[in-house]
Amino acid sequence: MGTPAIGNAIFAAAGLLREYDKLAQPRVVDAFGSALLGSLSAFSSWGGSLTRYLLRLAELELIDRERRMVERRIKDARFPTFKSLDGFEFAAIPSLNKTLVLELARCEYLARRENVIAVGNSGTGKTHIALGLGLTACQKGLSVGFVTAAALVHELIEARDDKRLLRLQRQLAGYSC
Repeated sequence: MGTPAIGNAIFAAAGLLREYDKLAQPRVVDAFGSALLGSLSAFSSWGGSLTRYLLRLAELELIDRERRMVERRIKDARFPTFKSLDGFEFAAIPSLNKTLVLELARCEYLARRENVIAVGNSGTGKTHIALGLGLTACQKGLSVGFVTAAALVHELIEARDDKRLLRLQRQLAGYSC
């Protein structure tokens, strides 16, 4: 394969990427072109068509972008620890409605702008459930802010005293959950 064919392939790949809304930013297309040039040796051992190779590179880029976006949302949520619903022992708390918790994990209540309030004694899994629901929401592309009730009250009092309460309220309203 000669150099003009490679240039045409890169041009065609850039055109394909522009079809994806997630990858339409020029810096991503430029990065893709650079990655393609850097991986020509990988293509030579690929054994398939150039089109399939380019589509596979685009697919890998989409997967990597989604992974990084989830990582960023989790970091921005400021979870004190990472706990998922998969690790929750529902059998240890028989009074907890497992079906309801798993329904909440679908995050449909957020679209309806509904609240969830967890009430119970210490050690009943309220924080674990909240962390698991928050992690699930991050994985579904939603922005999350984790804060304890005590920390929220403290932050609201400080914001009121510093005359920045409206700004804090707007910030809190920006979270999906």
